[in-house]
Amino acid sequence: MNVIITCGGTGGHINPGIAVANILKERYPDCKILFVGGIDGMEEELVPKAGYEIRLLPSSSLRRSLMPKSVVHNVKGVWHVLSALSQSKKLIREFKPDVILGTGGYASFPALYMGSRMGIPTCVHEANAVPGLATRLVADHVDQILVTFAESADRYRAKEKVKTVGMPVRREFIYTNRQAARKELGLDDRPLIVSAFGSLGAREMNKAMADFLKLEQDDGVPFQHIHATGSFGWRWMPDLVREKGVDFTKSTGLDMREYIYNMPTLMAAADLVISRAGSSSCNEIAASGTPCILIPSPNVTDNHQEKNARILEDRGGCIVVLESECTGKRLYEEAKRLLSDKPRCEKMRQALLAGAIPDSAEQICDVIVKLAHK
Repeated sequence: MNVIITCGGTGGHINPGIAVANILKERYPDCKILFVGGIDGMEEELVPKAGYEIRLLPSSSLRRSLMPKSVVHNVKGVWHVLSALSQSKKLIREFKPDVILGTGGYASFPALYMGSRMGIPTCVHEANAVPGLATRLVADHVDQILVTFAESADRYRAKEKVKTVGMPVRREFIYTNRQAARKELGLDDRPLIVSAFGSLGAREMNKAMADFLKLEQDDGVPFQHIHATGSFGWRWMPDLVREKGVDFTKSTGLDMREYIYNMPTLMAAADLVISRAGSSSCNEIAASGTPCILIPSPNVTDNHQEKNARILEDRGGCIVVLESECTGKRLYEEAKRLLSDKPRCEKMRQALLAGAIPDSAEQICDVIVKLAHK
């Protein structure tokens, strides 16, 4: 069986593709898998690191503006798409895939669209509650539409094609034991808060967390707290925190670092996660069953992060605070109120676990095999 997995742009599009590829390789060791992505995207690094071959095509976003710079950008973007379609056709003829799976991002459109035109069975997985542009462009052409959230099924015209499969996450988020994780991290009996806002960091949220850390210190450090600043935040946030008087050497339990590399362990050990609401984050939190406060990024297309967060909120699994209403004091008060209410935390934990689909990657693999037989 030959399978093309096409994706690009962000880890939320790329990592699900890698998770599915890993399941395919476990089940069918002789299966040939080829990734197709965009030039200069994260996939160029992440896919080979995972052990898979990748072919890169021209890729470009589209801007919803009539400003001269945006018009020039979109003209170039159309040229890139036309070139990528042509290259996709040649690539498909060479590789002869039995199925093409797209997991999102602009880079996924050319191979999915051309594959459907050439009669290759195709399916697209949409990570967010709101379908992205690439998904909308191919939804009427693919054989199967796979969605993360059941609540988003009504957004597609061809509802008979839609199947809810969840979002593939690393198995460690599902199976890491809470007590073992806390022991590994050397935690005491105080609740643990984990906060992070992406690998780059969000300036306004890092500023709010600086105030949050100061309030914790002034309150006698009632919680253990690990905050990841991201690469940009690490350049300036340590100075800001020092200016506010936070002393990590004396405030035992407070920890600030650039990245969190062992997130499954931290989420399993945590009593509260404070995070953005990208699909990957939402589904990793749900898989680990960790109560959360979500602050959706206001700088994303179609405001999809808030819509992701509202789904978890409606299920009873999270508290949503909009960035425009967010301060360090507001977040600290929300965290204290939630962590002092153990019955509510347990209800949130159960709501998150009930909505998670732990075998998402396996279900997507089943769809691929079914389409291949077709």
